[in-house]
Amino acid sequence: MMKNYLKHTGLLMLLVVGMLLAMHFLPRIELGGRVMRRVDLLSDVRPRVVEEAVDDTAFLMSPKPKPVFVDSCPQGKVCIEDYGDSTHRGMEPFYQALDEAGKRVVRIAYFGDSFIEADILTADLREMLQQKYGGRGVGFVPVTSNVNGFRPTVKHSFSGWESHAAVDTIGFDASRQGLSGHYFLPRSSGAYVELKGQDKYASRLDTCRRASVFFKSLSSGLLNVRQNGAASQQLAMEPAGNIQALSVDGRIGSVRWTVEQADSAVFYGVSMDDVMGIGLDNFSLRGASGLSLRRIPLETLRDFDRCRHYDLIVLQYGLNVATERGRNYDHYAAGLREAIEHLKKAFPEAGLLIVGVGDRDYRTEEGELRTMPGIKNLVCYQQNLAADCGIAFWNLFEAMGGDLSMAKLVEAKPAQANLDYTHINFRGGKYLASLLYEALVWGKEQYDKKRAYEME
Repeated sequence: MMKNYLKHTGLLMLLVVGMLLAMHFLPRIELGGRVMRRVDLLSDVRPRVVEEAVDDTAFLMSPKPKPVFVDSCPQGKVCIEDYGDSTHRGMEPFYQALDEAGKRVVRIAYFGDSFIEADILTADLREMLQQKYGGRGVGFVPVTSNVNGFRPTVKHSFSGWESHAAVDTIGFDASRQGLSGHYFLPRSSGAYVELKGQDKYASRLDTCRRASVFFKSLSSGLLNVRQNGAASQQLAMEPAGNIQALSVDGRIGSVRWTVEQADSAVFYGVSMDDVMGIGLDNFSLRGASGLSLRRIPLETLRDFDRCRHYDLIVLQYGLNVATERGRNYDHYAAGLREAIEHLKKAFPEAGLLIVGVGDRDYRTEEGELRTMPGIKNLVCYQQNLAADCGIAFWNLFEAMGGDLSMAKLVEAKPAQANLDYTHINFRGGKYLASLLYEALVWGKEQYDKKRAYEME
C-alpha cells in the first residue's frame, strides 16, 4: 500500500514560506561594505509607501563659483568649466593647438578606469574629432591587454611577454612603469606584438601613416618590423637611459614588431598614428582611481612628452572611489591634486581637463533604484579641485541627466549601459562622447570669439 506524502509536502511548503516571511524582519546586513537587499515576498501586493527622498544636497560641500562664460552656455548643453584663465593650463593649449591640426598631430591623452575600457567612449570621441580636424589611427596601445578580444578599434595580438600593471598586488616595480601604468618584458627572443587597423567601428582606423614602438634599453638590441605582411625589416635599438621610439612610415594597415635581441629592454607600447590631425590615446586601467599617476617617474613622463607631445590630458576617474554613503573625499582629493601637479611638471605645455564621475545607481534594501549618494559629493570635490588647480572641468553627471540617468541608459532600447548600473556599453559611449564632443567644439568656438574680441 502506497504512502501518501502529500501532507508532508504541504507542511514543507508552509515551513519554507514561513521562513522567507520571517527573513523580512532580519536586521540590516552588510557584506563587503554593501547593504544586502531585504527579503520581502509581499512586495508586489503590499501598499507602496513613498519614502521621503534623501536630501543629498545637505551633505554636499560648497562648490566653487563657475567661470563667468559658463552662464552663457546654451540651454540643454553642459559646457566645460575652464578655470585656467590665469594658469593657462585649462583648455587654452588644446584650443590653440587645433589651429595647427593641418600641420601636425594634436594629441590627447585620455586617462580613466574601466568606464572607458576597450576604447568605450574614447573610440567615438576620436572618430568625431578626426572627422572634423583630420587624422587617422587608433593611437597608443599597450604591448598586451586583457580586453584585446573585444576592443573593436584595433585587432591586437601578442605573445611571449611578461606583463606588469600598476594595479597588480605583487611583482610590480613602479619605477619601471610607463604612461599607461604598465611595463612589459620579453620572455625570450621571438616575443611579438601586432596591430591591424579596423574600419568596422570607426572610419579612419583601417590604416595609419606612422607606426611606432616605445621602449627603454640600456644595451644594444634588435627588432624586426613587418608592415602589411611584407618582408620584415631589422631595426637597431641603441643603448640609452631614456625612453626611445622606433618608427616606420607609409600606408600601414598592419604592423608586427618582433624582438630579436633585447637583453635589458623594457617595453611600453606600440602605436598607429597619422602625421597630422587628431590623435587620441586611451589609457584605461581597470580598478584605478588616478592616484597611481603620482608614482610614474617624472623623467618617464617627460620622455613620453618628448616622444608623444600631448596638447590635452583628460582625467576621468571616480567609479572606484565613490561609495554608497561616502561624504568626505578629502584624502582622495589631496592625492589627485598631487597627481595633477605631477602631470603639470611633466607636460608643461598641455592643458588638463577633469571629466567628473558619471551617475552610478544602486538598489536600496527595499530594492528601489537610487543614485549612489556618494556620487554627488565626489562631483563637487572634482569640480572644486579643478578650480583650485586652475584647470578645466566637465560635469559628466549633469550631462548624463543627473539622478538615475544611468538607469535610463540601462533601460533604453537598445540598452546603452550594463545591468550593474555602473558601466556604459559602446552605444552609451557613443552617446556620451557626442556630449563631450559638442562641449569641446563649443568651447573652441567661444575661445576663438574671445581671442578675436581681444585683438580688436
